[in-house]
Amino acid sequence: MLANLRKNLFSPVLFLGWILFIICYLFSKQPNYLILLTFAQLVLVPAMVKIVVSFNKKGHVIMSVMMIAVTLLHWLADSELAIYLAIVYVLYTAFIALQGVTRFLHRGFVNIAEIAIDIGLIYILIGGLWFFAYIAEIDTGFSPLITWLTAIHFHYSACLLAISIGLFGRIHKSKGYNIVVFILLTGPLLVALGIAFSTIIEIVSVMLYIVAIYWLFKLALKISLPKRQCILLQVSYGALCFTIVWSLLYAFGNFSGIIIVSIPDMLTFHGLVNCFLFGLIGVIAWGLEVPISTHQSYTFPVSRIRGKLHTTGDAHAGLVDALQDFVDTSHLPTVIPHFYEHTNCYQLIASVQWRAWFKPLALIYQGISRWMQQLNLPLTSKQVEMNGVIVKVDERQDGRQAPRAWIRTIDEQTTFVAIYSQHTTAQTTFMNIALPLPFSTMIGILYVYEKDGDLHITSSDGGDAGIYLAMKHYVFRLPLNEHFTITAKNETTLSAVHTMRIFGLPFLRIDYQIERK
Repeated sequence: MLANLRKNLFSPVLFLGWILFIICYLFSKQPNYLILLTFAQLVLVPAMVKIVVSFNKKGHVIMSVMMIAVTLLHWLADSELAIYLAIVYVLYTAFIALQGVTRFLHRGFVNIAEIAIDIGLIYILIGGLWFFAYIAEIDTGFSPLITWLTAIHFHYSACLLAISIGLFGRIHKSKGYNIVVFILLTGPLLVALGIAFSTIIEIVSVMLYIVAIYWLFKLALKISLPKRQCILLQVSYGALCFTIVWSLLYAFGNFSGIIIVSIPDMLTFHGLVNCFLFGLIGVIAWGLEVPISTHQSYTFPVSRIRGKLHTTGDAHAGLVDALQDFVDTSHLPTVIPHFYEHTNCYQLIASVQWRAWFKPLALIYQGISRWMQQLNLPLTSKQVEMNGVIVKVDERQDGRQAPRAWIRTIDEQTTFVAIYSQHTTAQTTFMNIALPLPFSTMIGILYVYEKDGDLHITSSDGGDAGIYLAMKHYVFRLPLNEHFTITAKNETTLSAVHTMRIFGLPFLRIDYQIERK
C-alpha cells in the first residue's frame, strides 16, 4: 500500500505544491485564515484530481503554473498583477472542469459513482470563480469574507467531497448510497443559495446535509477495505460528522439572531478540522489504494450518420428481416412478427399524450422539432394517421449492418426518421436504432422479449440497452428510457403502447392502432 501511496501522491508537481504551501504558511503577508484555502489549492485538490485523472506533460505544466500564481497572490494581492494571477487560477479550474465534462461525455447518465467524480471536477470551477471575485474585489452582494468562504466551500464541501464519495461508490453499491450522493452533490448549491437568499433554505439544506453525512459515515463503518485505509477513510468522514454540526449552529444563529458559533469559530474549528482530518486524511486514504472504475466502455456499433439522412430510395419490406433474431416468436401471435417483417403492409393511427407537467417544455420544443423534422410530435391527443415508408440506407454511409430508415409523417410533416439495424452482444441481439439530429445522432439500443403473448421492447433491461447521444467520438447515455408493448387484437390488427420517461418521470405516451392494409 505504501508503494501505491508513492505512485499516487508523490510526483514532482505535487511536491512543488507542498513546497509552495510551506513557503506561504511561513512567510505569507495575508491573514492566517487564507492558508486554509491555499492548502486546498496547492495540495489537496491537485492530489485528489491526480487520483482520478491522468495528466500528460501539458496538464502538469498547467498545474505548476497555477501553483505559482496562487503562491504569488500571497504577496501581490494588492497589486495590479493580482487580477491576472487570479485569472490564471480560473483558467486552471476551467481546465479541471473540462476533464469532468470529458469524462461525462464518454459515459453519460450512468454509474452514479463516476457522475459524482465528474461533478466534483466541475464544482472546482465554481470555487475558482468565487476566488476570482474575492481577489478582484467584485461586488457579489456579500462581504469579502463571505465571498472567500463561498470559494473555500466549493473547494472542500463540493470538489473534494464529491470526488471522495465517487471513489467510495466504486466499492459500494446500495439505494442508501444513491440517496446520500444525491443530497451531497446538490447540497453545496443549496447551502450557497441559502447563504445568498434565505436562512430557512440554509438551515434545511444543512439538516439534509447532516443526515447524508452521518449516513455516509455509517456506510463507511461497514465497508470492506484494507484496515489502514478503512480507518483513515472513517476518520475523514467522521470529521465531517463533527464539523457539519458547527455549520448547523452557525446557520441557526443566522436564522434566530442568537450567535452560537461565529465566523472566527467556524474558521478555527470547522475550517481546521475539514482541512486536515477530512481533506488531508481523505486524500491519503484514497492514495493508499485507488478503487478501479466499474464502468465499461460502450462497444456496440453506432451509426455514422449525422444531420440530414440520404437514402438510396429503394424500398424495404420491414423494420427487421426476421423477428426470430431477437426473440423466440413461437409464443407470439403471427401478426406481430409479420408487422415487424412487413411493416409497409400496415397502417398506423396514433394518439400522442404528453404529461401535464411536460407540456410547456413540449410546446417550446415543437418549434425546434419542426425545423429538424425529427421527433416532431403533435401537442394534441386526438387520433391522427401516421403514414410511413421504409427505405434502404447505404451501409457504407451508416456503418452498421443492413440499415433501413422508417420515415413517418403526419399531415405531410415528417415526424420520425429512425434508421433500424441490429447488433449482438453476449449472445443477445438488440435493436440498434439511430435518429439523426443536427451534428449528432440519438441511439436507441432496445432489448426485445415476449411475455404473456405480448411483445415488449425496452431500453432499460441492462446490458447495452439504453438511449444514447453520439456526438463526434463521444457516446453518452441520456436520462431517458422507453418501453413498447405490442399486443395482437386479431389476425390483422395490433395495438401498441409507447411510454417514455426522463430521470424516471413519465412524460410521454403514444397509443397506436395498427391495422393491415
